[in-house]
Amino acid sequence: MAGKREKLEEIVSKLWQVGVLQRQGATIAEAARQIGVTQQTSYRRRKHNGGMQQPQLARLKELEIENQRLRRGVSDLTLDKLIPSEAAKRNFI
Repeated sequence: MAGKREKLEEIVSKLWQVGVLQRQGATIAEAARQIGVTQQTSYRRRKHNGGMQQPQLARLKELEIENQRLRRGVSDLTLDKLIPSEAAKRNFI
């Protein structure tokens, strides 16, 4: 059974909470336990997106949406180019 996936905003928020708890004197293990993740998950998330803040998070989402849009456009243009060339190959064989 798969676990639930947290949104990136939630992950960044929890990493922020771990940082606050550490500054208050808690160990990483204690801080991770308080936010409901394992110590290893805390380390992995901090390595992946530890320094990210809300403006950077918003920009990342914008770039992901733009990337999806551009990929769809490229694939549509590629298909439009391949269809006539495939049809031409079949007519001459």
